[in-house]
Amino acid sequence: MQTKLVILVLLSLGAAVAVAQSRKTLDIYVIDVEGGNAVLFVTPSGESMLIDSGNAGAGAVRDAERILAAAKDAGVTSIDHLITTHYHGDHIGGLAELSARISIKELIDHGPNTQPNPNTDAFLQGAYRELYSKTKHTVAKPGDKIPIAGVDWRVVTSATEVIKTPLQGKAAPNPYCGTFTPQTGVNLTEDDQSLGSFITFGKFRTIHLGDLTLNRQFDLMCPNNRLGTVDLLIAARHGNVNAEFLAHALRPRVIVTNNGTRKGAQPEAMKIFFSAPNLEDVWQLHFSQLGGQEYTVAGMFIANVVDEQQDTIPVAPFTPAPQGQQAPPPPEHDGKAVTNTRNGFSKTYRRPPASN
Repeated sequence: MQTKLVILVLLSLGAAVAVAQSRKTLDIYVIDVEGGNAVLFVTPSGESMLIDSGNAGAGAVRDAERILAAAKDAGVTSIDHLITTHYHGDHIGGLAELSARISIKELIDHGPNTQPNPNTDAFLQGAYRELYSKTKHTVAKPGDKIPIAGVDWRVVTSATEVIKTPLQGKAAPNPYCGTFTPQTGVNLTEDDQSLGSFITFGKFRTIHLGDLTLNRQFDLMCPNNRLGTVDLLIAARHGNVNAEFLAHALRPRVIVTNNGTRKGAQPEAMKIFFSAPNLEDVWQLHFSQLGGQEYTVAGMFIANVVDEQQDTIPVAPFTPAPQGQQAPPPPEHDGKAVTNTRNGFSKTYRRPPASN
């Protein structure tokens, strides 16, 4: 049975990864869609925002059902807003199956597809267009505010553009920018187009950037940090490399990686996470064979373990196949998403009096 991470945010506290639910909290469900992406936010008023809808192909029904299970757990009977960060199959693939099972009141995206793909284009020009012809459709731009009661939801990246106005007072020089040189002459992909969100609830702040590339992360964070800091970093790119000028400059107390067993959370990514200056914990959706024991967290912080249990877990990282546009298909599971009952572990992060 697959498990997910549930993050409950109280105005008087920081973030708590736990199993209980209260309408006094902003509840964040990081849903296991096997290395795809689906994160459900539910405000104290019950208003819901889903970011991405999981995988295409054989995993579409599975992922739609897992999202529905999270929605049921949250007491959600319809999705008020749905952001598709970009049009790769592990982010939009489950939308047709999901929309057949639950009402979606608003579809939000970055605009036209910029990376032609026969299956994706057929869906966007057919079923997706039909969906938004029957409901609200918003093409979001950096700086836009998505109206959600009780939450300040700001779009900070979209269609390769980034926000220009500081969110938290004056922008400050980012000391981590000097270690990175942007790549030139590379073709833009849908990852570059990712629609990124910065969410504020009282004093709590979190960010979700889809699969934003390192070049676009650089545009967002350098030479000046216009975002400030966050309490929770929902790691971009499934827990693949998030640059120091992002992951360190934002100073998260907690990082969650929506990785799969062989996708994300590899050594070079985990080294950056573990060395973040303000970090208390990293939580993972899966044990990552790419990192092995050498670069993973304690088991109580991992929602799902390996696909086929071994007598011993190797210390050395697993060598992945050459990287292409999409990672190898994730292993198939038939379990439904449930609140993290694998070990029942929870932790509360209380805000220190002098914390920013």
